[in-house]
Amino acid sequence: MPGPVRRPRRRLTQPREQVLAAAMATIAEAGLERLTMAGLGREVGMSSGHILYYFGTKDELLLQTLQWSEEQLGARRRAALAQRVPVRERLDALVQLYLPEGRRDPRWTLWLEVWNRSQNADDGARERQLDLELAWHRDLVALLAEGASKGELRTVDADRFATRTRALLDGFGTHLVVGLPGLDREQVLRHVAEFLDEALAPAGAPNVP
Repeated sequence: MPGPVRRPRRRLTQPREQVLAAAMATIAEAGLERLTMAGLGREVGMSSGHILYYFGTKDELLLQTLQWSEEQLGARRRAALAQRVPVRERLDALVQLYLPEGRRDPRWTLWLEVWNRSQNADDGARERQLDLELAWHRDLVALLAEGASKGELRTVDADRFATRTRALLDGFGTHLVVGLPGLDREQVLRHVAEFLDEALAPAGAPNVP
């Protein structure tokens, strides 16, 4: 997952992109509760009505901000997965990008809010949210299949294993972003690494202490 979101230094040429970048920066710096149409308008030099022209509702603004954020992180994920290193190392890189940096991580804060609001969203909005999750799922499935084909990982049902792994990461991630006591990010990474080693070590591989 990314660290603190910084305001872009260049002037974004598209008004929509300006608003999305400002929304993400506000969440990072002040929290989701400080994100308002009026406040965003002041940040980007627009009226709140002008912002509503682009997004219609705050729910739509939040979903599009999440999509924009995932596009930025998706580029980092693709670069990490393209590295010429063992599959297991790339799997660790994917996990590190997936999990929040810690309490109030802005991207995860936004995810939790979108998940909560999706209870009342229409089917189209939920489909768009699912598309964001499936991008991670497809990359995880591809890694598992590649690792098995090269003999680096145990052969598993990649789709089922990816579903269960994402559920594990979502549980740990929620714990971290809410800031519940008892686990920090390094501990979570060790838990996940141990799980993956135990589940995916190829037959005959030495046990990982």
